[in-house]
Amino acid sequence: MTAHPFDLLTVDQLRHNGSLKWTEYPGTLGAWVAEMDFGTAPGIIEAAQQTLASGLTGYAPTSLIRDMQQSTSQWLDARFGWKVESEHIRPINSVAAALDAAIMHFSPKRRPDAPLVLLTPAYMPFISAASRFGRISKQVAMLQTETGWELDWTALEQALGGGALLVLVNPHNPIGKVYSREELQRISLLVEATGSRVFSDEIHAPLVYSGSTHVPYASISAIAAGHSITAVAASKAFNLPGLKCAQLVLTNDVDRTVWSRVGDVPEHAAANVGLAATTAAYRTGSGWLDGVIDYLDASRILLGRLIAEHLPQVKYQAPQGTYLAWLDFSRLALEPNPAQFFLTEAQVALTSGNACGKGGSGFVRLNFATPGPVLAGMIHRMGAAVDGCDKFDATDPEFAS
Repeated sequence: MTAHPFDLLTVDQLRHNGSLKWTEYPGTLGAWVAEMDFGTAPGIIEAAQQTLASGLTGYAPTSLIRDMQQSTSQWLDARFGWKVESEHIRPINSVAAALDAAIMHFSPKRRPDAPLVLLTPAYMPFISAASRFGRISKQVAMLQTETGWELDWTALEQALGGGALLVLVNPHNPIGKVYSREELQRISLLVEATGSRVFSDEIHAPLVYSGSTHVPYASISAIAAGHSITAVAASKAFNLPGLKCAQLVLTNDVDRTVWSRVGDVPEHAAANVGLAATTAAYRTGSGWLDGVIDYLDASRILLGRLIAEHLPQVKYQAPQGTYLAWLDFSRLALEPNPAQFFLTEAQVALTSGNACGKGGSGFVRLNFATPGPVLAGMIHRMGAAVDGCDKFDATDPEFAS
C-alpha cells in the first residue's frame, strides 16, 4: 500500500521549514499552535507570489479586494448554502482583529460597555480580550457528557442578562464541537430577549467531519442576522495565518453604516498577499481541502486508538470539527500541569487547558494536523512519560527523520 504523502513528512523537514509551531520550543514535537503541517493548496502560493511580482506592495487596489469579496461570497454559498452579497464582506487582517472591532463598534446599543460572554473552555486570546478595552468577561462553562458537549442554558441566560456581547466560536476551539441548527436557534432567542449581540467566529467552519454540518449563525434567521457579525477566513482550512487576511461579514444595514465610518483603518491592515491567497483558496482549493479533511478524519480516529493504547486513563472525545483534540488528564494529577509536564518529560509542546478559562484545569489541547507517524510518536512519548519509562526508542519519530 502506497504511503500518503503527508505520512512521508519528517520531523527534520518540519523543523527545517521554520514555522512557529516547530521552532518556539527547540527539540520538541510541536502540537500547540493551531497551524497544519501540510503546506497549502496548489495555486495559493503562486497567487501570493504573483502579487509581489506585479509590484503590489503598496495599498490594496480595489480589484484585489473585489476579487476576495466575490470569491468569499461564492465560497460561502457553495460550501454552506449561505448567500451573502459580496459588498457586505469586508477585509480585515485576522479574526482576532474582527473581535476587537466588534467590541469597539458593535456592542449592544443600550449597553455600550457590555461584558463579553465566553463559552469555556475558550480560544486563549479571547480570554483576555475584554480587559484590553476596560470591559469584564463572563465565562459560561460548557457541560461535558458521555456523548459530547452541551450548553448550560440557565447559566448562559444569566450571563446575557442586561445585554452582552456573546463570543460564539463555531466550530468550537478547543473542544471541537459543531453547533446544531437547533442550538443556534435557541441561542438567538436568548440573545434577542436580553438585548445582546453575537460575534460569531467561524474560522474553522470548513473543517467539519462526516456526521456534522456547519451552519453559519447569521444564516438561521433574520433575527440572528440582525444581531450578529461574523468573522471567517481561509487561514485555518488552507493554513494561511501568516498572510494576514480575514473577512468580516456584516448582515444588517445598521452595522454596515457604522462600518462605513470606522472601517477604513482596519480594512487597510489586510495584506495584499493574503487577499490574493484567499481568492485563490476559495476559487481553486476545494479539492485539496477535501483531501486534507479525509486525512484529518483518519487522524482523529488514529488518535483515539493511540490514547487507548498508551494513555488509557485519559478521556478523549473525537472532535466534530477543527484539528484540535481536548484531552482530559485530570485523573493523572500531573504537576505542575499536564502541558508543562509533557514539555519537560516528553518533549511534546501542547497548549495548557489553564489558558482556556473555566473548566480547563487538567486538560491540554493537542493539534493533530501533523503526519500520522509524528502523531504516533507524540502519544508514545506522552505515554512513556506517564509510565516513567524510556521515551526515546526506535519507534520515536526522531529516529525516523
